[in-house]
Amino acid sequence: MPNKKIIAAPPEKRKIFILSLILFAVFIIALFIGRYPAKGLMDPRILFTDPLAWKLVFNLRLPRLLTSLILGVSLAGSGMVFQMIFSNPLVEPGFLGVSQGAAFGAAFAIIFLGSSAWIIQGSAAFFAVAGLGFSYFIARRVRFGGWVLRLILSGIAVSALFSAGVGIMKYAADPMSQLPEITFWLLGGLWSITWKELFTILPVTIISMTIVFLMRWRLNILSLDDETAFSLGISPGTARLIFLISATAATAAVISVSGIVNWVGLIVPHISRRLYRADTRQSLPAAMILGGIFTIFCDTMARTIFAGEIPLGIFTSLIGAGIFIILLLNRNMRIQK
Repeated sequence: MPNKKIIAAPPEKRKIFILSLILFAVFIIALFIGRYPAKGLMDPRILFTDPLAWKLVFNLRLPRLLTSLILGVSLAGSGMVFQMIFSNPLVEPGFLGVSQGAAFGAAFAIIFLGSSAWIIQGSAAFFAVAGLGFSYFIARRVRFGGWVLRLILSGIAVSALFSAGVGIMKYAADPMSQLPEITFWLLGGLWSITWKELFTILPVTIISMTIVFLMRWRLNILSLDDETAFSLGISPGTARLIFLISATAATAAVISVSGIVNWVGLIVPHISRRLYRADTRQSLPAAMILGGIFTIFCDTMARTIFAGEIPLGIFTSLIGAGIFIILLLNRNMRIQK
């Protein structure tokens, strides 16, 4: 009999497959965890006998979990993009004025335009994109340093301006109604998510993350200097702009409905690079999957641990900072570009 060679899947693909299974398992378990009908894990058979349980799962938990998944995928994927483009492992999706721009837009809408969810989301998304545009505009007119340095410095300045604007808005807000709403939005959370909010961010995030996923191999080249990247057949300026616009659009979309959720875009890419090193052909998809797992886990814990819901931004910051400290203290691990 002829010898038949069994071709095994590469280890990287096996790891991504395992991560996908973990994500699916976490999603299903989170779907049935809550305080109804009893605190703990719901029996799926109840869905067919209890109309309230059916409405709870499919009208509240499912859109919230899907939004949490999209939030994690977008922030982690965008974080990987920014860290590779700027060759800096300490940047995150909102550092080019995006997060602070969204915060300013939300506060502005709450004070001057009313508390409509649509208006707040639209204003937050508009000012988030405006933050990137303003940073890019300033960087193009700075006459010293390289392009990456100019963009980073511009992003820091724009973030500071928007941060000051948020402070002014909080000072001018009504302390009995508007100020608490601004504060809770800045803490981040998914308690108000319905199918309507999910469908508003779905087109932008799917298109943006698809572009990033399909072009992920170019990130390996963009992490090199521009001369080397050009010699390998790509236009560094054009490719970098496409990545920045795609990552910022996805980040602005999810932040507009979730509020400020920190550390996902900073710590998850580091964990992904521990598994796949710096090769974004594997590390970028892994970061997206890990981001989904991380945000679903944090959001589930935030809504189930106590009787009152903990803001998601607090939970992601607590767990993310803890993981980051562990990575810093571990001698065998170092922050990789």
